[in-house]
Amino acid sequence: MATFDVLLPVKNGMAYFAEALDSICNQTFRDWRLLVLDHGSTDGSFELATKYAQRDARVVVKSFPEAKGLSGLLNCGLDICDAQYVLRQDADDLSLPNRMEVIAKTFAEDEQLVLVGSLGQIIDGEGKSLGSFSMPEDSETLRSMAIFKTPVLHPTVAMRLSAIRQLGARYGVDFLNVLPPEQQIEVPGLAEDYFLFGQLALVSKCHNIQQELIKYRWHGANISATKYIEQSNVALNISRNFIQTLSVLHNTKPFDPAPFCTHGEKLIKFPQQQDFSSEYRPLENMLTKLVPNRAARQRELDYRWVLSNRSILVMLYRYLGFVLKYGKTENEWRSIRAWVVDTLKNRRALTLNANGLLEG
Repeated sequence: MATFDVLLPVKNGMAYFAEALDSICNQTFRDWRLLVLDHGSTDGSFELATKYAQRDARVVVKSFPEAKGLSGLLNCGLDICDAQYVLRQDADDLSLPNRMEVIAKTFAEDEQLVLVGSLGQIIDGEGKSLGSFSMPEDSETLRSMAIFKTPVLHPTVAMRLSAIRQLGARYGVDFLNVLPPEQQIEVPGLAEDYFLFGQLALVSKCHNIQQELIKYRWHGANISATKYIEQSNVALNISRNFIQTLSVLHNTKPFDPAPFCTHGEKLIKFPQQQDFSSEYRPLENMLTKLVPNRAARQRELDYRWVLSNRSILVMLYRYLGFVLKYGKTENEWRSIRAWVVDTLKNRRALTLNANGLLEG
């Protein structure tokens, strides 16, 4: 049994696949097994992975062409894991050489940790830097934000295998089992990571290491670019599912979180409404029940209050006060900047109507 089992799904990923494989093989921490999960590749990805397996016995190639979506593929991988920790790697991203070393140390220092993410660099198709992304650190802050966006980024994640098996956690399924079966949802893909990690953040200890440990590749063929509307609809459905679940768990009034969500760092436009002050009150009540520690939840509440009015002048005025109080993070600013720029330039925005989200 290795310390890490690495789940690396691939389907026709030859463009960057060798670099991704090398980034695992070149880790400073050597006790790992790489599980390449092929989803029916026809471009040579399977054959390339097989060559790596022939050179290094720690590389294991499995083919699951009939797996249902990315969730099904990753669950096939989870079923054959037997390491202490499960680490994710995508076929177009790069793990920095010390990634496993840092994560193993973090898990060892806190036996209560179930999930660990990190920060990372953003690179383009040529490997040139496009900047970096930041994520909050502590578990209660992640719990506070989990109903509005994913609390960790999928390519950065590692999980304690014994803990997720005890919880019954799997990709794409409602393992909390709070809602009746007819109200539970399944997420085969597009936002399967958010569904899993959001549930984990709500009920267990999660943490983002404040160190860049991956290079996340943005090349225009990413799912979040090619299926932006579909992914946004799935993510909003998950946020609404979380609200229904929490309303049962904490005996609070359910509400629609859509005005406050920042999936993909974008706000949703409501053609007939700009002020969501009344919708903010049940949100505040629910977060108070979810995170009793006032200091841990207040930053999240204050940020969502900034977003509760879509008037550019009101939003910017509130945001200035927010930054003076808490400081600026790039992710939060990107959501506000995108709204301001799109509004001023009259660009098509993510709009909610009776049929769901669309660009309008």
